[in-house]
Amino acid sequence: MALLLAGCSTSGSRAPVVERGDGRAGVPQVTSGQYRVKRGDTLFSIASRNGWEWRALAAQNGLSAPYVIHVGQVIRFGSGSATTASSSSRITRRPTTVASGPAPGNPVATPVPIPPPVTSNPTAVTPVVTSNLPAAPPPTPVTPAQTPTRDVPQSAAGWAWPTKGTLISRFGASSSLNKGIDIAGQEGQPVMAAADGTVVYAGNGLRGYGELVIVKHSETYVSAYGHNRRLLVREGERVKIGQTIAEMGSTGTDRVKLHFEIRRQGKPVDPLQFLPNR
Repeated sequence: MALLLAGCSTSGSRAPVVERGDGRAGVPQVTSGQYRVKRGDTLFSIASRNGWEWRALAAQNGLSAPYVIHVGQVIRFGSGSATTASSSSRITRRPTTVASGPAPGNPVATPVPIPPPVTSNPTAVTPVVTSNLPAAPPPTPVTPAQTPTRDVPQSAAGWAWPTKGTLISRFGASSSLNKGIDIAGQEGQPVMAAADGTVVYAGNGLRGYGELVIVKHSETYVSAYGHNRRLLVREGERVKIGQTIAEMGSTGTDRVKLHFEIRRQGKPVDPLQFLPNR
């Protein structure tokens, strides 16, 4: 599974953090017609926008691992076979399935899968490789020396502060206000996972967040860590509470700080309700 954020900044509106589950929640399935792949698309994003489970859409179009799709390729939702464009550009990001960990905080009776978001930014960074490049090998585990785990105080709900520093911006419920909290600190200081989970996004393709990490903790909760200087984990990697996942920075913003969000079933909640008292 994967997830994305869109349009985050300290000032201005932020799109919600959502999980990339099977991508179908609340979206009616399209059963006819076709779609031509554009730069920035993934099999996940196409499936989610059209109410499909990505594996079923892959099977519908005769796609197999590593599920590479091409700019200009036709994805069909009804009968018929898919066609491939002659473009040498290839979209290489593959669907990532991750295991769900236990839900920190108060679990809900029936967790609702959150559909994967689709960034509207046409300039989102998409890796481009030559048509003869083989599929990327599985991620190599990062050594503990690079991502140390710290013994950090936890709340009763099982959450820990993601970094040290001064709280400079609080959560705002209005759509025009902050969807998380901002913590000021020093360039390069550790940014840590606030709870056990799986990294479902690590990159800088979402405008306003800079270098961003998103961790899925369960079918209910995800957390996001923005404006980092350097990312120390990759998508699909399991992380532990207190593990260093990035270095604080100022990418995508005007000062050194960490932007931290917690989402419950895709909706922003005040992180201070989950974090331990300082």
